[in-house]
Amino acid sequence: MDKNSLRKITVHDVAKQAGVSTATVSRVINGNDTVSPELQTHVRDAINKLGYRPNKAAHHLRSGKTNRVGVLFADIRNPFFTSVLAGIENYLHEAGYALILGNSNEDAKIESMQLQAFLDEGVAGIILSSVTNSGENYQQILDTGIPILAMDRIPKNFRVDSISIDNARAAKQAALHLINLGHKRVAFIGGPEHISTAHLRKRGYLEALQEHPDIKPIIELGDFTQLGGYEATRNVLAIHNDISAFLVANNLMTLGALQFFNESKIRVPDEIALVGFDDMPWATSLQPPLTVVAQPTYEMGKIAARLLLDRINNPNSPIQQVTLETELIIRESCGGLRFA
Repeated sequence: MDKNSLRKITVHDVAKQAGVSTATVSRVINGNDTVSPELQTHVRDAINKLGYRPNKAAHHLRSGKTNRVGVLFADIRNPFFTSVLAGIENYLHEAGYALILGNSNEDAKIESMQLQAFLDEGVAGIILSSVTNSGENYQQILDTGIPILAMDRIPKNFRVDSISIDNARAAKQAALHLINLGHKRVAFIGGPEHISTAHLRKRGYLEALQEHPDIKPIIELGDFTQLGGYEATRNVLAIHNDISAFLVANNLMTLGALQFFNESKIRVPDEIALVGFDDMPWATSLQPPLTVVAQPTYEMGKIAARLLLDRINNPNSPIQQVTLETELIIRESCGGLRFA
């Protein structure tokens, strides 16, 4: 989290003043009686001296009455996240929990503010699709004792429960499918390198090409938006006019690629084959219908909610890291053996 967006006095300040760990401060705030009376006195003296006010989350944890879960997505406009949300919401509702939804809009500062708002609202736990790739950015949340589940995007050095797909394997499978159809010039439109899913999908594409040394990588990175996909596709074709296939690393950028093809009168798949990520409702309505790497989005949401509630109810249980299978759904947009 961005430290500047947090309250002026933090548990780290209290811990330093009292000469104890942040975990000890959190235990005292949460009423945990495993802390010795002497250390409790040190911590409470530090709290009073610094004027630290524990947030609502600590109060709710002590009372055990919270039934709210914070869900923070990177871009709620993306149909991938709305489908995941349906699974989360249904599971939480059946379990008697309410959902507070936040949208970081791929902005680290907004993400930090939203996470702090979740703490102030006293959520029991957080499901996070992060905008950064460093688990250290979220340590101050973990220090409060609030459970976090990493969903879809898994930051480095982030030891929390998580759920995702095997992004590298999925992208490799899609790239190999195009290569096996006979395509020798396969371009990859990826996302920002600081996002784990984008990095892993790029790796999968490169792994596929390593099995075919005669095929050279052609990579352009976008920003996981439709405009980003449009511009990345335009940039590739401005330099490489012999591209025969595109693998695009998310659904909105795939729409951007299609927009450019349509405006440029490039026929899919007769002139360029296309494979995208995520099987959205509109994928079969396109002409031609879109070949995609399908993620089990609704299932991902349900499992994310289950894992988080398991953590809330069993805080000392082993960390669970779930990887779901994807499916390459082959439709007409990838074409056939046209460019051997």
